[in-house]
Amino acid sequence: MKRPSIIACTAAITLFCGFGASARPAPAAADSLSPAILDSGFAELYKLNFQGARAEFLSYEKQQPSDPLGKVAEAASYLYEEFNEKGVFTSSFFLDDAKFLGGVDGKPSENRNDAFMGVNQQAREMAQGLLKENPRDAHGLLVLTMADGMESDYDALIEKKQLAGLTMMRRADSEASLLLSIDPNAQDAYLALGASNYVIGSLPAYKRIFLKIGGVHGDKERGIQLMQQAADHGHYLKPFAQILLALGYEREHRFDLARVLLTDLTVEFPENPLFAHELSLIQTDSPRRR
Repeated sequence: MKRPSIIACTAAITLFCGFGASARPAPAAADSLSPAILDSGFAELYKLNFQGARAEFLSYEKQQPSDPLGKVAEAASYLYEEFNEKGVFTSSFFLDDAKFLGGVDGKPSENRNDAFMGVNQQAREMAQGLLKENPRDAHGLLVLTMADGMESDYDALIEKKQLAGLTMMRRADSEASLLLSIDPNAQDAYLALGASNYVIGSLPAYKRIFLKIGGVHGDKERGIQLMQQAADHGHYLKPFAQILLALGYEREHRFDLARVLLTDLTVEFPENPLFAHELSLIQTDSPRRR
């Protein structure tokens, strides 16, 4: 029986991307309701209420039309809804190397997500506009990290263009590193760095050797450590880091650590039955997964 899927706002596998709670305020952020709207929208994503989340993000965009954060959040709602439908954030997907490293079922043309691609490109262009004015603009960097991280996931999992996905992953990784050098408190950015390290570190040895020749490196243990940083201290992406980290721990047969994270998510989001479902699976299936 196919297991129900879990959404965790980012990524996706390399999502990887970073919303920094400590980044400079959004443009024209005089309206104190705006940050609360974003928080509410991401909470709805974790409840699997994609329409409700999108409504909040669109409301934010109306209040702050010059801020690309609203656009990239809207893009996330389209991508994560598709990932939810495809079962990406489940142990059945994450623990299957053919799926985890090869993408979702079906042809790319059947899975194409034009809504995501269009809005994500708008967010990227808006962020690039901020960076054109100031290359060290933390707000622009966090949005660009998010946009490029999500497109990396889309390329790899939906379009099944592994090389394109890795290229975009390197961009997101570089942007996240720069963001953290500017604002060390932008803890969500550690998710992009951690996820990229973990995914590349999970590839077969011959592929890792090929990537190293091209300057791409990966380290599973470092990836887990960085994702743990986001899971402990992130803001918008903290729950996403927690579920991604829990699934990573399952892949590494560290079931006790995965159980703690899944328990916390189940308590925090009781409206989402899928967190509880994954928790029940790890409690009953972990001996067979060793």
